[in-house]
Order: sequence, then structure tokens, then C-alpha cells
Amino acid sequence: HLVASLPCYLEENVDRQRGDGVYQGSVDALRILNDLGYGIDPDLSLDLVYNPVGPTLPPSQETLEEDYRHELDDRFGIRFTRLITITNTPIGQFLGDLKRSGKRGEYFDLLSDAFNPDTVDNLMCRHQISVNWNGFLFDCDFNLALRKPVIDPNVRHISDFDLETLKNREIYTDNHCLACTAGAGSSCGGALVGKEEAMAERNHE
Repeated sequence: HLVASLPCYLEENVDRQRGDGVYQGSVDALRILNDLGYGIDPDLSLDLVYNPVGPTLPPSQETLEEDYRHELDDRFGIRFTRLITITNTPIGQFLGDLKRSGKRGEYFDLLSDAFNPDTVDNLMCRHQISVNWNGFLFDCDFNLALRKPVIDPNVRHISDFDLETLKNREIYTDNHCLACTAGAGSSCGGALVGKEEAMAERNHE
């Protein structure tokens, strides 16, 4: 099962975000993967990941997936298993970009206004644990990036792993968490609302 980032099906948008030549390199790589059966053989899944170029919410995952399939198949004969849409989380470089452009407050307002309580039950932090290179545990990848480990000091390392304690732990939250609860929700499996099959796939992994 492979997951590949392709933030748009249009060359100009990808190269503007990632750099000149990245789009063509991605197309070449996807063709090679198709030749190996990925995205075609049911046992060789190939998922593509979309995230917005700027401080906006992703469009409908299902609608955008149809657009990706149409464009990539018609133009390059590329096939893939499914599209995953992810909301930009306001941390790291993206947070820096928001501050420099004066859009930090505007983006947080967007996320807050779009809060969807239906996303909460399926949030990554409620079903997964992230582990860093030296075995420390984090509620999610974003908390890992922020170096915010699980709150309970008794289960902060993989050597102290206890399933029941972790299932009932208090989760570290901050305003960056709004990205996962806005609109249709966001996770490593894509949208959280209206995509039961995506959640089933994520839980299987």
C-alpha cells in the first residue's frame, strides 16, 4: 500500500507549490508504479494525497477524486486507488507562511467557524498513537512535530506501552487541532465525515 503526495492534477499549481519539474517527476513516478501494478491490482493500493495550496479548506473529497481520475487518466493514462484530502495544519512552515502573509488570524477563524462535531469520534488521536525515532509516544503526527508527547508520564515511551491506559488517556490539544475538525474533517485517511470506507481502510492499517 503506497501513499503519494500530488497536491493538484495541474502542472502549474504543483510546480508553484513544490518547485519546477516536480509535477513531471511525479507523473513519471506514478507511471512506473502503474506499470508495477500499483493503483491497478486490488492488492497493490496507490493513494494520492491532496492538500490546499493556501489557507483554505479542501473541497469535497469525492468530487475532487472524480476530477483527479478524469484528468490523470485522460492526459497520462494514470490510475490510482483513491484520493485523500488533508487540511493544512497551522504548524511549522505553513504557520510561518500565515504569519508572514498576515493571514494567521483569518485562517484560525476559518477553522473555528467550520468546526464540525461529527468529526470528533473519528479523529486520529482517538484511534492511533505516533511513535518517534527513540520510542516516545505522541497523540498524533502533528503533536510529534511540535514535540508535545502524551500527557500521562507513565505511558510516554513505547517501553511503557499499556493499551487500556492509552485508550483512556487525556489527549494534548491546542488550536492547531482545529484543522482536523473543520469541515469534513482531516486525517491520514482523508475526510472523516461521509467516508466510512476510508475510515475502515485506515483502521485496517
